[in-house]
Amino acid sequence: MSEFELIAEIRHKSGIADPEGSTILRALPALGFEEISNVSVGKAIRFAVSASNASEAVAKGEELCKRLLANPVLESFKVSVIS
Repeated sequence: MSEFELIAEIRHKSGIADPEGSTILRALPALGFEEISNVSVGKAIRFAVSASNASEAVAKGEELCKRLLANPVLESFKVSVIS
């Protein structure tokens, strides 16, 4: 068994309101960032997991997202190994 550091990126599904992203997007022109579009706010959670290989570690991370970290009705997620 090895320890893998993972990151779970969780964001709103397409079509779900993102009030924080909308607020940031509206403020950008006043700050001189007219070229930025499509702002969305989510969360990134880093954690370590023991597994035999990277694929198993990601599978464990995805199960954690499905069961605890993400709301499957409103959010999608992506789990990646970062080290």
